[in-house]
Amino acid sequence: MQRKAFLVLALLAVAATTATAQNAAQGVTKNEIVLGSIQDLSGPIAAFGKQSRMGLQLRIDEINEQGGVHGLKIRLIVEDSAYDPKRAVLAAQKLVNQDKIFAMVGHIGTAQNMAAMPVQFDKNVINYMPLTAAREMYEPFHRLKFAFLSSYYDQIRAALPKLVKEKNAKKVCALYQDDEFGLEVLRGAEAGLKAINTELADRTTYKRGATDFSSQVAKLKASGCEVVVLGTIIRETIGTIAEARKTGYNPVFLGSAAAYTDLIHKLGGKAVDGFYATHTTQHPYLDEASQPLRFWANKYKTRFNEDPSVFSAYAYNIMDAFIAAAQKAGPNLTTESFIKAMDTLVIKPDIFGSPEATFGPQKRLGSDMSRLSQIQDGRWKVVSDYVRP
Repeated sequence: MQRKAFLVLALLAVAATTATAQNAAQGVTKNEIVLGSIQDLSGPIAAFGKQSRMGLQLRIDEINEQGGVHGLKIRLIVEDSAYDPKRAVLAAQKLVNQDKIFAMVGHIGTAQNMAAMPVQFDKNVINYMPLTAAREMYEPFHRLKFAFLSSYYDQIRAALPKLVKEKNAKKVCALYQDDEFGLEVLRGAEAGLKAINTELADRTTYKRGATDFSSQVAKLKASGCEVVVLGTIIRETIGTIAEARKTGYNPVFLGSAAAYTDLIHKLGGKAVDGFYATHTTQHPYLDEASQPLRFWANKYKTRFNEDPSVFSAYAYNIMDAFIAAAQKAGPNLTTESFIKAMDTLVIKPDIFGSPEATFGPQKRLGSDMSRLSQIQDGRWKVVSDYVRP
């Protein structure tokens, strides 16, 4: 009888241990929550990757100094993809299988996220608020996807009709990168113009990595385009506008959030004054009129000895939202409790001017709203309220 009782107790202990192991979340220990992020730290957008890493870390340092989330400190492990999807897969494999992260936060790049997500999802690891405005970050629906950036498509679809009417433009054209990013901007332009019963007068493309835009600008000029939608990032935006100014061609240029960065006016100089771009989060200047934003920007500068950028703000917001959801999930953090918390989370407008964001059981994009800024006298200035597509 004693032996039978011992065997029963042993089996119950094994079952309890197994149940605990099944309920325990990867990346959550008795002391910490381990998060991963994949950034470009050595490739074409390494400046963005560095700023994103610092923005994430600033918010982590703040919460850890306050005792963490329900007593758990957050530890962030960052890997470099060099903006290469193949390297992003390798980085995801390391973070998921070796470092055992709880969630991937703020991973930068569309193709890089697309390549890494299957690795994560296979191990029940959330892809949390990636730094890309591609619709694939929340479509098709997946319980482990959470996005916060209004898509390139929706941004342009909302902003373009308003700008065309304001400028009384008759001919609208597009210059875009010949890939999925550029096509998303193009599709947004087509949808926006359809809403006001018009269509593109002309369009032209360039290959990724191009540096000469003379033929494209000549084509747009010959077509008499008054508004030009740019599916461009940094170098291509500056190169296109500089070429147009050089030839005396001065249409209204409109870009997406991919071109909303202080690098445009820092590198482009006087030529880019007047350029419009859509965005969701405001660039934080050190001398902002808003005292909370100015305080944050100077705090960042003191911590890292660098001026913050909009990517610093994006990343800070991402980590702030993660902390809010983890706190709401309670002391026994699991993937399921985190998802349940996200499904009822409301993220209020913040110091960077971001709109309110909400999620739900079938809603994985926090907000589809965006607004417009223009470069005036060498800095971005907000020129419109938030609008929905």
